[in-house]
Amino acid sequence: MGFFENWVEIDLNPILSFSSSGKILYSNQEAQFLLSRIPSKEVFDIALKYAPKSFGVETSYIDLHMKNYIFYAVTVSYEDEEAINIKLYKSTMVKKEPKLNTKNSDMGNIFTLVDLSISAMKSKSDIKFIKNYDPSIPDFKLNAKEFMKILNVALACFEDSSVITATVMLKIGEYIRIEGKKYSLISIEIAGDIPADLNKFHYDETNSYVILTKDKSKISIDLPLILK
Repeated sequence: MGFFENWVEIDLNPILSFSSSGKILYSNQEAQFLLSRIPSKEVFDIALKYAPKSFGVETSYIDLHMKNYIFYAVTVSYEDEEAINIKLYKSTMVKKEPKLNTKNSDMGNIFTLVDLSISAMKSKSDIKFIKNYDPSIPDFKLNAKEFMKILNVALACFEDSSVITATVMLKIGEYIRIEGKKYSLISIEIAGDIPADLNKFHYDETNSYVILTKDKSKISIDLPLILK
């Protein structure tokens, strides 16, 4: 690999090349991490949206939020109709890669913790709870106190619902990078039959191990599967 090819490969910003049909022709290391959380079609659609009207290169300044990424600019280039290239520029507001610090973490059972929060809410309301748990998920290291704080806040956002569904699952093909190592993600999703009141969500989201995705239909709390 030559100097410039290696320079692109280790760039901290996602760089991808697509065929005219949307097939990925190239993705650097950072793009591969992005694609573990974002469908490639979404990135391809962005490339088409911001492509120059004729052959060449065009950079657009944007405010684009995708999962836990924030991008402030995008460059799209193409020289023919066979391929289109895109580079997304990460904002400094993007959550930095976390450090592996398990000082306040212990091996715990995620189902027990979710059940505790549900039981506390049921004692104060008539909400019906539906649980969708993947029983194959093992105990793993987590900060139980911090997790339950977030979970309780997420549940409170749906307190006007008559039914709340709690789902605990392993996210296939998605992971978080911590100190260069990939960890699978366990996702706890909370959804209600009435849209969430996100004004009730007050929590310091700088927690390095947690990825939060919030919208009116559901709130997802993603945790790394750290087994030792």
